[in-house]
Amino acid sequence: MKQDATRNAAYTVDCEDYVHVVEFNPFESGDSGNLIAYGGNNFVVIGTCTFQEEEADIEGIQYKTLRTFHHGVRVDGIAWSPETRLNSLPPVIKFCTSAADMKIRLFTSDLQGKNEYKVLEGHTDFINGLVFDPKEGQEIASVSDDHTCRIWNLEGIQTAHFLLHSPGMSVCWHPEESFKLMVAEKNGTIRFYDLLAQQAILSLESEQIPLMSAHWCLKNTFKVGAVAGNDWLIWDITRSSYPQDKRPVHMDRACLFRWSTINENLFATTGYPGKMASQFQIHHLGHPQPILVGSVAVGSGLSWHRTLPLCAIGGDHKLLFWVTEM
Repeated sequence: MKQDATRNAAYTVDCEDYVHVVEFNPFESGDSGNLIAYGGNNFVVIGTCTFQEEEADIEGIQYKTLRTFHHGVRVDGIAWSPETRLNSLPPVIKFCTSAADMKIRLFTSDLQGKNEYKVLEGHTDFINGLVFDPKEGQEIASVSDDHTCRIWNLEGIQTAHFLLHSPGMSVCWHPEESFKLMVAEKNGTIRFYDLLAQQAILSLESEQIPLMSAHWCLKNTFKVGAVAGNDWLIWDITRSSYPQDKRPVHMDRACLFRWSTINENLFATTGYPGKMASQFQIHHLGHPQPILVGSVAVGSGLSWHRTLPLCAIGGDHKLLFWVTEM
C-alpha cells in the first residue's frame, strides 16, 4: 500500500469522556452548522461543527457544544430524528440512544428549559442497532442480541416484532419507502421486511460469519454493504443474493461498515481494536486499495458527514475526523 495513504486525523475535538459512539445528524436541520452527537460512559453531548471545507473563513474545524445530557449508563448507540430543527423557535433536538442496560431512551430538548426523555423497554439483551423512520420520524426500529427486531412508536409502544435466527446487528430504513426495513443478522443473513405486510420480502447471504455490521446505500438503494470476518462485502440486490464484490481488509476482524452519504462508491470500515490500535479505512469501489488508512488508539463508532466526504470516529477523550477526496 502507498505510504501516503496512511495518515492521522485531519481534525480532532477534545471531549470530557471516552467516546463510545458518534453520529452526525443525517437530516437537514435548517442550520449552517452540522449537528453531531456523541456518547460516553455517562453522557450524551450534542454539538455543532463547521469545517474549512465548507466555509472559507474557518481554520480547520469550529466546534461548539449545545447541550450535555446526563445518561447515567454507557451509551452504545445514537440515532437522530428527522424532526430535529435548529431553525425553529424554539429549536427541537430529538434523538434516541441504546445503552448497556438494554433500554432505549428517547430524548427531546428545546436547548432551554425543556429536556425530557422516555424509556423504551422490551429488549432482553444488548441492542446493536437503532434508527428512526426517516420520513416522519414517528417510529424507531431496533435490533438486539435477543434475536429480535422491534418497531416502537414515540410513546414507547411496540408496534411490530420480528423474530430473527441470530443476533440482530444492524437495521436501516429505506430513505423514501418507509414501509421497507433492512435487518442484518450475525449469521450472515440480511433480510428486507415489508412493514405493512409484516413479513420478509427478500434476503441476502454473506456466506461468511460473523457478520458484524451492514448498511443500506442511501444514494443507490440497490446497493448493500457489510463487514463479515475480515472482509467487506457489497451486494447489488437486483442481481444476486450473494455478494458481487468482496475484499479482506482488517487483520483483527472487521467491525463497522458505513456508506458515504454523498457518493455511492465511497464507504468506510473499521477493525476491532487490535493489540495497538483500531484501523480505519476509506474505500472507493473504483480503487483496488483503500484510498485512506487511519489508526485510532481505541476507536469506536463511525459516521459520515451529511454533505462532505468526511468521517468521524470516537476515541479516548476525543473525536477524530478524516477527510478524503471525492
